[in-house]
Amino acid sequence: MIWAVVLAAGASSRFGSPKQRLLLEPVLERVRQSSVDDVLVVLGAHELEASARTVTCPDWERGPGASLRCGLAALPEDAEAAVVVLGDGPELAPEAIDRVLAAWRESEAEVVAATYCGVRLHPVLLARSVWQEIPDGGAKGLDAVLVSCDDLQPPGDVDFADEMPEGLRPWSSPDP
Repeated sequence: MIWAVVLAAGASSRFGSPKQRLLLEPVLERVRQSSVDDVLVVLGAHELEASARTVTCPDWERGPGASLRCGLAALPEDAEAAVVVLGDGPELAPEAIDRVLAAWRESEAEVVAATYCGVRLHPVLLARSVWQEIPDGGAKGLDAVLVSCDDLQPPGDVDFADEMPEGLRPWSSPDP
């Protein structure tokens, strides 16, 4: 089985409120459009409702590596690999997940990551064999086979309220 691990544990201090309340469900919708078998959301700083299985990481303040290790540890024994995405990447393309999965199946690499115009971003696939090697900085510290997703929109990384995609801003209204 291939799981998606959605990292949504941060405090959202730069955003000013729990951005996961606005961004998590759109990310989950996109993940479910891919060919992953199941989804796990890693929570931490905020209690949230999610339309997926969740695990709360008590060490979330230690950074993305701690949250990722927590999520990987919560996966079942039959999980062969995990596709890692960020809970604040609302433009994630399901096709990027499927490309990373296909590259992993073809290459049998331990780590496979999407690139957009040469920049390594998410999704990142981690084979079970590397789960114990996740550094504190997260999966970006691991060497990866890179998969071009130049024709797709990057997933985004919303840190501030003014970076929210227009359609997800609850404070904006459509033009009359």
